Amino acid sequence: MLLTVDVGNSNTVIGLYDASVVPEDATTAGEGLLNNWRITTDRNRTSDELAVVIGGFLGLHRRHLIDEIRGIAISSGVPRVTASLREMAARHFTIAPVVMEPGVRTGIPVLTDNPREVGGDRIANAIAAWHLYGGPTIVVDFGTATTCDVISVNGEYLGGVIAPGVNISLDALFARTAALRAVELVEPRSVIGKTTTEALQSGAIYGFAGMVDGLVNRIEDEIGKCKVVATGGLGPLISPYSATIELNEPWITLHGLRLVHAKNTR
Repeated sequence: MLLTVDVGNSNTVIGLYDASVVPEDATTAGEGLLNNWRITTDRNRTSDELAVVIGGFLGLHRRHLIDEIRGIAISSGVPRVTASLREMAARHFTIAPVVMEPGVRTGIPVLTDNPREVGGDRIANAIAAWHLYGGPTIVVDFGTATTCDVISVNGEYLGGVIAPGVNISLDALFARTAALRAVELVEPRSVIGKTTTEALQSGAIYGFAGMVDGLVNRIEDEIGKCKVVATGGLGPLISPYSATIELNEPWITLHGLRLVHAKNTR
């Protein structure tokens, strides 16, 4: 079994893959994905605490499954959590994990001014998108930040766009506006909100969908028509209201991690 861990600033997504499924043969990111879990990213969790949390999930899936883990692939934008996961892998799984960092083999050229500063999750997204869809492709990731990662027709990572995420934008709005309060993010009755709640929902859902459409159109002005794929926790919420997003693939980052794991362990 292969354990994939994608650590974001807000949430951490854990995926359990059947290692008998060859990553390069998969036609979808979820092929071979046996189970997945999402937890809040906590920078203060120790390696032992992470082992208890992840071991608990594995135990819920099947008793003694922790003994069947043969590989761990990690993408993390939080250095303290990265260190704790390394220690967890070594101490509790006796595994040297494959971590998305400079020096790891990815099989994709990164054509930015400083490739070392590109987040591992963004490279994983690009690797998976190229494998599944070819290029040119844009991966829109709705996480703490809303990012667009661009893959060329030749399978090169060209760079991308980083914008504020939906939740962080709303949190800033609520913090600075005394009369507004947090609302549930669901589709309002109409674009023109009839209540303050509906106005906020419209601004968040249609506003971010419109922002993504504008960014995609500008990217396509530069490199031509692209396949546009959404991912991230809020992908299912925003994607239906976007004119440019063609499909939502929640496991694209995890699939990229297992592709990288395969390249670095064979």
